[in-house]
Amino acid sequence: MRIVIVGAGTGGLALARGLIRQGHAVEVHERAVDLRSDGAGLGLHPNGTAALSALGVDAGGIGRRLDGVRNRAPSGRVRHTLDAGAARDHYGFGSRTVPRSALLELLAEGLPEGTVRFGRACTRVRVNPDGTVSALFGDGSSATGDVVVGADGARSAARRDLWDRDPARPTGWASWQVLAPVPVGLAAGTDAALVQGRQGTCGMAPAGDGLVRCWFDVRWRSGTPRPESPAAVLRRLFGDWTDPDVRTVLEHVRDEDLVLTEHVRHRVPRVWGRGGATLLGDAAHAFPPSAAQGADQALEDAWALSLALAEEGAAADPAAALRRYESVRRGPASLALLASGAEAVLRLSAPRVLGRERAGAMAARRYVGYLGGVSNVLTDRRP
Repeated sequence: MRIVIVGAGTGGLALARGLIRQGHAVEVHERAVDLRSDGAGLGLHPNGTAALSALGVDAGGIGRRLDGVRNRAPSGRVRHTLDAGAARDHYGFGSRTVPRSALLELLAEGLPEGTVRFGRACTRVRVNPDGTVSALFGDGSSATGDVVVGADGARSAARRDLWDRDPARPTGWASWQVLAPVPVGLAAGTDAALVQGRQGTCGMAPAGDGLVRCWFDVRWRSGTPRPESPAAVLRRLFGDWTDPDVRTVLEHVRDEDLVLTEHVRHRVPRVWGRGGATLLGDAAHAFPPSAAQGADQALEDAWALSLALAEEGAAADPAAALRRYESVRRGPASLALLASGAEAVLRLSAPRVLGRERAGAMAARRYVGYLGGVSNVLTDRRP
């Protein structure tokens, strides 16, 4: 089949890898002039690494594996430690923190030359009378295929056309993210830290090569202009926290390295597309990054969609294959949405009255169960 993918993010490139392995003719169209190279990092849970593996991609050479997450108070006191190894033992796949740019480069390296076409801003998706589908671009050009997949993010142009609206709504929160060589002890380790207080959340995770992925979840009013010095704002908000790693991050973070992501969400509908058009990743199910499932859910979509288009009869009736893909992914994506938000990790945590060890064990059990609920690939639920 001829397949047009709109968006060269994690999900779009992973889908291209899977489809090309199956012999499909694939084009990826990206509005930017090159692959994203900003300073953000990504957390890959076991379902994300499992989906990558199933698509023929080994991410073991980038970033750093995660063995645990220490939940701490603003004072630095450890409330409990979630053993990420419990999920690795249960499912056979572990967690990693990776630089976004490194993952995109890894995915793109496996594509034939010319597959990704840059500077192509999609403005519309049109289902044609003959059953083909076209992506229309701002420069007046178009690309037509048997299938068009909108993988163009939380403010998807493809979604606006297919759904006749943009359903994503701000949640009142945002994340300031940075990937930098911060001199904290966890940079050389395999544990992440999550510090939560009334001001918000600070997360820190080693990302390999001395880099640390850091993020601050803060309350945010939509439409607020970016402050002149976001680093100064963060120092003011979190300045009374005495956790030593948070203080070190605040001392070293630079304005130019901070990336702002406003949290949005919307209900995951039953049907994502029309005819031979569908959506993938944030375009289909935008939700806050606090549960770190955005990239994982996009990779889950890529795995499930590549399977649906490989089924016997998919070439004769691609629309039916797309609806099967949407049906099997709706439930797990909806559960990931429900678990997202600035308070998500507290839901996955355990009551403090249990004590540190018992609380950590309960958090690990909840994490294993949560992953089974939000994943198709770990539980082999196929279209």
